[in-house]
Amino acid sequence: MPAASLCDLLETRRVIVTVGSGGVGKTTTAAALALAAARRGRRTLCLTIDPARRLATSLGLGEMRAEAQTIDPGLVGPGGASLTAMMLDVRRTFDELIARHAPDPAVRDRIFSNRIYRELAGSLAGTAEYMAMEKLNSLRSDSRWDLIVLDTPPTANALDFLDAPDRLVSAVDSPAVRAILQAFEGAGRMSFSLVSRAMAKVLSGFSQFTGAGFLEQIAEFLTDFHLLFGGFRERARGVREALESHTVAFVLVTSTDPMAVAEASYFSDRLRDAGMNAEALVVNRVRFSQPAPEATETTIAAVLRHAGIADPHTLARTSLLAYRELGDAARRDAEQVARIRERTRSIARVVVVPALEADVHDVAGLGRVAGYLCEAAAATAPSDYGIETAP
Repeated sequence: MPAASLCDLLETRRVIVTVGSGGVGKTTTAAALALAAARRGRRTLCLTIDPARRLATSLGLGEMRAEAQTIDPGLVGPGGASLTAMMLDVRRTFDELIARHAPDPAVRDRIFSNRIYRELAGSLAGTAEYMAMEKLNSLRSDSRWDLIVLDTPPTANALDFLDAPDRLVSAVDSPAVRAILQAFEGAGRMSFSLVSRAMAKVLSGFSQFTGAGFLEQIAEFLTDFHLLFGGFRERARGVREALESHTVAFVLVTSTDPMAVAEASYFSDRLRDAGMNAEALVVNRVRFSQPAPEATETTIAAVLRHAGIADPHTLARTSLLAYRELGDAARRDAEQVARIRERTRSIARVVVVPALEADVHDVAGLGRVAGYLCEAAAATAPSDYGIETAP
């Protein structure tokens, strides 16, 4: 069978979305894929959500910004296309969404100036996930880039990312919101005199801590925000359809940690059930065993003694013990790779990236990871780690 490679995804898709739990190398994988695509002549945008400081350094940037930053062409390499990096600004994206769907400037300005919106926009549960999808949806039609690589927010719950659009719409149209809107229906400036007796009794307890003005801000915000509901619902539908498009490929990233493997398996099932295209699995930081050394403790100690090493037998014994421990770790990793392959048989491409000697901190490091993700994977990882295309 041909060796697994993500090169065809880089060359044929409009969007690649990397997904996975935190700490598995997802952001580095996204950046490496973006670099590989740019080096293959595709104008590429790497959109990240919560970048580590070293990602900016790896791309030759002082810091990640919400504005698009073009990476130094000299770092991309000769013959490469443009590579751009951008960090999601949740609040700015929310503002753009409000401005786009507000029925008129007056409603837009009232929301922007509302105390509730100013304090909560960008910090509500699920907002980052939804805004990542909203930003992606708006960028899909931007002709500046051939490919967009999205690094999704790290999350402990795989459902957060997939359900964010539907959850936000549900929150806007929830029974609690409708009850408050009914209580204040037809009002201009909100006040307790306009609230139904039952609602007033509930909210009056809040006023001990917040004051009636705060409650009026809540009611005004919900009333104005609800005017945007149709636009949000339509946008959420568009986001969902975009994720299901054949132009979008999900790349599932995991490590060999048993908890990460379990979540990757769960995420794979959720993507499949949602009708989305999980087209590749990347297993990061895999330790490989080496051929057993022929030398014994005695022969190693003799070499060390000849080199002037004090207590050569202790050092030789420690070295052999460390080698055996590495072999045990490699066997455990091999078992985890086999387990995740069995649980994600529907994913066509499986690539194993070995544990590197140091963290990726420059373009050369990203290029090395990119090599494992693309055609070089076949030459640098043992075939028994499952880097072949699944049947």
